[in-house]
Amino acid sequence: MRTIGITGGVGGGKSQILAYLKGHYNCEVILADEVAHRIKEPGERCYVPLIELLGEEILAADKKIDKGKMAEKIFQDKALLEQVNRLMHPMVKEYILEEKERLEKESHIDVLFIEAALLIEDGYGDVVDELWYIYASEEDRLHRLKTSREYSEEKIKAIFRQQLSEEEFRKHCRVVIDNSGSLEDAYGQISNYMKRVLGELL
Repeated sequence: MRTIGITGGVGGGKSQILAYLKGHYNCEVILADEVAHRIKEPGERCYVPLIELLGEEILAADKKIDKGKMAEKIFQDKALLEQVNRLMHPMVKEYILEEKERLEKESHIDVLFIEAALLIEDGYGDVVDELWYIYASEEDRLHRLKTSREYSEEKIKAIFRQQLSEEEFRKHCRVVIDNSGSLEDAYGQISNYMKRVLGELL
């Protein structure tokens, strides 16, 4: 089994690329954002530590962590947000590594794709075989986010400033998928790269 990390700036089209990969190859996809939601559920590894850090006021009536209440509390306190990130990011990575180990033992898939915005920053380069950068120009990403999420230009540019530069992404990633054009063009690039990846499994 090969393990490939998928990363790139917000609005680059990672979700569409991953949907294509899942539909056309014998693979599994792990999304770091989904893992982060899962480990906040009651009984999971992050549930009690988050309540201890943020207080029971972040709980909903059913005792689950209320996403809105949690966001309201941490995004007005930068130091608290950093504490939450320091707590959650290692736990997300721990969960992903356990899933990777389980899938390697079962060995029924060819490729495991791990997607996270912070793959490079959180050191996933050490646990994947290679990193892929899903690239789209800033102009394209801006347009997509305005259209699909109805974000203001100010909000989008603030998000962009928090993410790695194109140069940093390219420096760390073996493969660059240019998703500025049509999806068919991006899929053609993927097909070429996957021939090489699958060939290395033989």
